[in-house]
Amino acid sequence: MTRICRYLPLFLLLMCLQVASAQSRFDLNLGFGYAHDKATGQGIEGDYSGPNSINFSGTCTVGVASDPTCAKTPALGNFMMGIGGDLMLWKHLGLGADVSFMPAKLTYGSFQAVSSGGVIFQPPYQDQIRTTFYGFNAILEPVTSKKAILQLHGGIGGANVKFYQNQVISGSLIGSSNASQYFGSSNHFQIPFGAGVQIFVTDHWYVRPEFVAHFVPNFAQFGSNLVMSGMVWVGYSFGDH
Repeated sequence: MTRICRYLPLFLLLMCLQVASAQSRFDLNLGFGYAHDKATGQGIEGDYSGPNSINFSGTCTVGVASDPTCAKTPALGNFMMGIGGDLMLWKHLGLGADVSFMPAKLTYGSFQAVSSGGVIFQPPYQDQIRTTFYGFNAILEPVTSKKAILQLHGGIGGANVKFYQNQVISGSLIGSSNASQYFGSSNHFQIPFGAGVQIFVTDHWYVRPEFVAHFVPNFAQFGSNLVMSGMVWVGYSFGDH
């Protein structure tokens, strides 16, 4: 994921150079929206020093009396931001790339201090995640006019889920503070396909409401391999349309 983000600005620059030489249309845009996937229905084990610690951070069954540290995992339903660019090499066909990510982390499991026989097994903490989608697309614009363009796209890309542990630390000198520590990530292949309508408010500035379906095989962090997202892109078009 880091490597993809590192080379995305270079990819967009090459798009701009292609526009200058071929007089094609290049669109650069910033997006705001959401992504949704259902929960797995399972729990995540939060006991790292008690009787269930052998399964720490593994799957568990919520509501079992012998496992009070099993927390239910949530659905994905978070605000997303995105950046992307499209290069229309021909009147109706082009290429594009985009990245969308969660600015804020999603709490994946929240655990309180659990005691048994006067022994505290762990302090309160949270498991958190941040999800990112990126893709490279072929673009079809079957209907175009000066005021609006219907845009269809599909391609390949990836989905990245980063995991963090957030813990409340208390002390007589510093009081209470939050400490967040990254401890791993999970990468997945994805196939995105979507549709949007690019509406020009001036000759070059536009807004594009868009819906995208992300097929992510083995997306084990959530309950379905199909993630639905909606974005409103605000952008600037270089060239004629």
